[in-house]
Amino acid sequence: MFGKIKKVFFTGIFGILYISYIAQFAYVLGWVESIETKMSLLAALALEWLILISARYLSKRSSSNQQRQPSGFAGHRR
Repeated sequence: MFGKIKKVFFTGIFGILYISYIAQFAYVLGWVESIETKMSLLAALALEWLILISARYLSKRSSSNQQRQPSGFAGHRR
């Protein structure tokens, strides 16, 4: 039960973060006037993208490791 709630929660959070990233990207390309400012903001967005992707990877890796590890007694429940 908790695993299902956790999966829905993290999927929703990452979905919101992806939408936020796309909105920031559109803002930088469409409304920022100076090319220097535009390039520095795009660099910051590239860093944000790397952090977002690495967090998603670590989240999936962590959840898959928890599912693979058997509980005590060689995976058998009492």
